[in-house]
Amino acid sequence: MESHLWQAALSTLNPNPTDSCPLYLNYATVAALPCRVSRHNSPSAAHFITRLVRTCLPPGAHRCIVMVCEQPEVFASACALARAFPLFTHRSGASRRLEKKTVTVEFFLVGQDNGPVEVSTLQCLTNATDGVRLAARIVDTPCNEMNTDTFLEEINKVGKELGIIPTIIRDEELKTRGFGGIYGVGKAALHPPALAVLSHTPDGATQTIAWVGKGIVYDTGGLSIKGKTTMPGMKRDCGGAAAVLGAFRAAIKQGFKDNLHAVFCLAENSVGPNATRPDDIHLLYSGKTVEINNTDAEGRLVLADGVSYACKDLGADIILDMATLTGAQGIATGKHHAAVLTNSAEWEAACVKAGRKCGDLVHPLVYCPELHFSEFTSAVADMKNSVADRDNSPSSCAGLFIASHIGFDWPGVWVHLDIAAPVHAGERATGFGVALLLALFGRASEDPLLNLVSPLGCEVDVEEGDVGRDSKRRRLV
Repeated sequence: MESHLWQAALSTLNPNPTDSCPLYLNYATVAALPCRVSRHNSPSAAHFITRLVRTCLPPGAHRCIVMVCEQPEVFASACALARAFPLFTHRSGASRRLEKKTVTVEFFLVGQDNGPVEVSTLQCLTNATDGVRLAARIVDTPCNEMNTDTFLEEINKVGKELGIIPTIIRDEELKTRGFGGIYGVGKAALHPPALAVLSHTPDGATQTIAWVGKGIVYDTGGLSIKGKTTMPGMKRDCGGAAAVLGAFRAAIKQGFKDNLHAVFCLAENSVGPNATRPDDIHLLYSGKTVEINNTDAEGRLVLADGVSYACKDLGADIILDMATLTGAQGIATGKHHAAVLTNSAEWEAACVKAGRKCGDLVHPLVYCPELHFSEFTSAVADMKNSVADRDNSPSSCAGLFIASHIGFDWPGVWVHLDIAAPVHAGERATGFGVALLLALFGRASEDPLLNLVSPLGCEVDVEEGDVGRDSKRRRLV
């Protein structure tokens, strides 16, 4: 009887792009993912997994999800499932609930390598999904709770868990030591700005990597103040730093072979008597001067100090900055794809591949400083902080501003990821960026699963036609 019912349910499914069928008086639901995805989507169909679970999972205190997929899609699928269960809530009913809710996730592997999931893989998935949910919780938490002091507590908590003592520079010390970008943005706020660094330096490391996260815990726009419709949601402007923290925690727990520094540029862009004014000129850590013509273009200022510190003080060979930098990113690459800007064609391709493998999708921006950087020309300083023409690839220009503070001729690899749109879906944070960093740097990990999802994890790339054929199959949640 159950077998007949199951076959009947399967026969009704016609995913376009998804479909679902309730079973056993809605005590269970079977759902089908797309049979085929386009070349700019993840074969895991990660976004659809999150959406299906949010809409189809039956209510209850103890629930179970069985994910049917192939082994290469386990990582992306697990991270997609984690996004459906955010941690932060201040609903009064949640605090009165006596019974703790649990969700059990099982993976049923099909296709090649369809044996039982190994314990080490499950541990990797646990750390990765914990990182996704940590980042999402920080981004969801409003600034009256998640201020710069609180964010530093989160960094200290992760540092203590990993046995790492963070380096913290804040308030007037930032000014004294020349961090004019971070100090200038955050000096008007009640809670002072800070630069914090978590450093992992194992024996035998062959290169030094720095992840630099934009941590604007709230962005009013400063004196170039935002309007009443554009300011709500600006608690999410710390999404880059939150993702770096979640990814750093997971990467170190899974064993990271190279030097890895997580740099957090924390500030609240507030309004007050001490706020930066348009026309002010700040000296940044790079030694370059910036004329402020828009106090709402603050993220690039704190990140300029962050990447300069990574270059000058940490000796990084690879610098990646991650930020909710521009509203124009959502126009350029959409709500689901982050934008990547980099001085390396190889790393541009790697970011796109990593996005498809982990579900945090990425698409390139135009990298052409010789045509775009003149947008920042100033008559009285080395540059302005906002473009002259907002119709000339503003997301690319914003990234180039950051790159200019390590130099366009810098021999290392610089990668900029603008995650402004995909950091949230509706009114909820997604934890975007955690899975992407873990996948992108998977080759530096000791973990087999992260090596598998790394874009550099195989010597021969699969042809796009093969990907299309392989992904034309039925997968179930």
